[in-house]
Amino acid sequence: MKKILAIVGSYRKGKTIDTLIDRAIQGVESVDGVQVEKIYLIEKNIKYCTNCMVCKKDDAEKSIARCVISDDMQEIYPKIDEADGFIFGTPVNIGHVTAVMKTFLERICWVTAKPGNYPLKGCPIPRSKKKKKAIIIISSGIVPPILRMWCDDATSLIKCVCDCSLGAGVIGSLYAGAVHTRGVEPYLDKAYRLGRKLAV
Repeated sequence: MKKILAIVGSYRKGKTIDTLIDRAIQGVESVDGVQVEKIYLIEKNIKYCTNCMVCKKDDAEKSIARCVISDDMQEIYPKIDEADGFIFGTPVNIGHVTAVMKTFLERICWVTAKPGNYPLKGCPIPRSKKKKKAIIIISSGIVPPILRMWCDDATSLIKCVCDCSLGAGVIGSLYAGAVHTRGVEPYLDKAYRLGRKLAV
C-alpha cells in the first residue's frame, strides 16, 4: 500500500489550496492501493526551529534524526518517513510560502537530511534511501500564471527541500493564478491529473 502525505500550508479551510489539494487527492484515490493522509499545518502546534543542530549531528544512519523540540512535529516525522509521496500546497504570500509552511520546512530539513558532499561539503542530502515523489500546488489571488516567475518563489523552495531532505523528485507543479478573478475551476482538472500521476 502506497502512502501519500498531503501537507496543507493554507491558513483557511475550504478555500483555493484546500480545494485543489482535495482534487489532487481524488486523482490519487482513483488509483488502487494508495492511501492518503491530509495534514493541516495550521491545526498543529509547530514551534520554530532553534538551530540547536542536534538533528544535524545525530547518527547519519538514522532515517529520522532526533529533534529536541516537543510539539506536534514529533507525530508528523514518522509519517514523513513512511510516506511514498507528498502533496505540498500553499498560497503565495509576498511571493513566498506561508509562514506556517516555512516553519514546517525548516523543521524537517535536518531531521530528514544529513550532511553530504554535494554540491558543497556539509549540504543536506536525504537520510532515507527510499525514492519518493512529490507534487506542488501553489495559488495566487492576483498574479496570473503568465507572470508566475515574478511571484512564485514558493515552488523552488519546496522543490529544494524535496530534493535535499526528502529524496522526493517533484514530478509536477500547479500554479493557480489570479483566482480572485478566474476562480478555482480552471485548475481542477490539472490538480486531478497531478494527483493521479503521483499515485501511479
